[in-house]
Amino acid sequence: MSTTGRTALVTGGASGLGAATAARLRNEGLKVFTLDIGGNVDVTADVTDEEALTSVADQIGPVDVLINSAGVVGPNKPIIDTTTAEWRKVLDVNVFGVVSTMRTFIPGMVDRGWGRVVNFSSMAGKDGNPGLSAYSASKAAVIALTKSAGKELATSGVLVNAIAPAVIATPMNDETAPAVLAQITSLIPMKRVGRPEEVAELVAWLASDKISFSTGAVYDISGGRATY
Repeated sequence: MSTTGRTALVTGGASGLGAATAARLRNEGLKVFTLDIGGNVDVTADVTDEEALTSVADQIGPVDVLINSAGVVGPNKPIIDTTTAEWRKVLDVNVFGVVSTMRTFIPGMVDRGWGRVVNFSSMAGKDGNPGLSAYSASKAAVIALTKSAGKELATSGVLVNAIAPAVIATPMNDETAPAVLAQITSLIPMKRVGRPEEVAELVAWLASDKISFSTGAVYDISGGRATY
C-alpha cells in the first residue's frame, strides 16, 4: 500500500497538535480527515458519541491511520476540590473517546492487514501533575490502553503507539492555570516549551512504514523531561 493511497483520521483536528499533525500527514501524501466538535474541520463529531463515530466511518470509508489527538484539560485545582462530574467529563473525552475511535476503525485495519494508531498521552500521565489529577489520570490510562492494544494486535499488521508530550504551545494550554503551567514548564531541561510541528514530525513517523518493530510503546517528546 503506497503512502498516497492511505487515509488518516485525526481527532481534535481543529487546532493545536491535531491541526499540526493533519498538515504534516497531508505533506506525506495521505488523504486526511480532521474531526472535532467544531471549527474548521472536515467532519464535525464528538468522539464520545459512538453512533456519530459509526456514521463518520460510513461517510469517509476505510481509515488506515488513526490519530487520537482530541482531549480536554479538565479542572485545574486540588483533587479534594474536584467533582465527580468534572472527572467524568475528562475521562469521557480523554479515555473513552480514544477507546471508541479504536473500536470503530481498528477492525477494518486488521481486515486489510495494515494500520497505524497513535494515541496522544502526556508527560502528566507518567509524572502526575499537581493540580491536574483528572487529566494526569486520564493520560496514564491512555498509556495502559496503548500497551494493551499494542500487544493484542502485535501480529495483525496494526501498530498502536503513544506519544507523551511535555508542555507544547497550543490553545489547550491556554486553559491551564498560569502557576501550573509555569511549574511544569520549569521541569523541562531544554528550558522551553515545544512547538506543534515538532510533535507532528514524531507522529508522522509513527504513522508510516518507517516504523515496523515497535508497538505498545510510549515515545516522549519532552525536551529531556523523562521519568520512565
